[in-house]
Amino acid sequence: MEKDANNKRKGYNADKIVVEAVDVHKWFGDNHVLRGVNLTVHEGEVVIIIGPSGSGKSTFLRCLNHLEKIDKGRIKVAGHLVGYRENDKGELVELSDTEIAKRRCDIGMVFQHFELFPHLNAVENITVAPINVLKIDKEEAQAEAIRLMERVQLPEKLYEYPGKLSGGQQQRVAIARAMAMHPKVMMFDEVTSALDPEMITEVLDVMVDLSRQGMTMIVVTHEMGFAKAAADRVIFMDGGVIVEESTPDVFFSNPKTDRAKRFLEKIL
Repeated sequence: MEKDANNKRKGYNADKIVVEAVDVHKWFGDNHVLRGVNLTVHEGEVVIIIGPSGSGKSTFLRCLNHLEKIDKGRIKVAGHLVGYRENDKGELVELSDTEIAKRRCDIGMVFQHFELFPHLNAVENITVAPINVLKIDKEEAQAEAIRLMERVQLPEKLYEYPGKLSGGQQQRVAIARAMAMHPKVMMFDEVTSALDPEMITEVLDVMVDLSRQGMTMIVVTHEMGFAKAAADRVIFMDGGVIVEESTPDVFFSNPKTDRAKRFLEKIL
């Protein structure tokens, strides 16, 4: 992937923050899953989050989208608090479901399991949210869906139902569905882990293409080859904290912490 003189991809804008997480904590009962996570992601940046199972990676991603409510800290996406507003005392007050849904329009989320509507074909899956949430004209939404299906290399599957698509094809439709909302950031949570090995590459190729076109992305993955190819920054998490972060060339060739070294020795 092409890098400029500052080792950043084209489209990277260090002056514009898209995602900002400050001292994020999350408990599930007595289990302190996130222990003060801080992360800033800039426009056009691709951040890959890796780490062992149970390290808090997916929980953190779900907190960024308010699918999980944080217990302490603050998260902003596109300049707005996620899931909350500040009252006159500076305290956080949770938004209504309608307001949360509007804020989520800035965030595209693609999950491990595709979660397509089985009774809708590919185009209908892609257009249902733009039509009903963004109030986009049906013809305009369909034209955008066709363009996105070409972008994810599935123009021949426009009117197929999920049950007729392979896992890799369903995941690419899910990516197109998220893109149809014109998000400020795309988040991917282990999107290849439920796929057969031969289907993984077709999904990763679409994601690499998105990264090259300047999409801001946060990706939780075990695919180290993708991390090396697409990341501006690799975040290594363990025990609910960020243990180490650096560029992929530095992280994979010369990790700074013993914990990261042990992790890489097991998976590479």
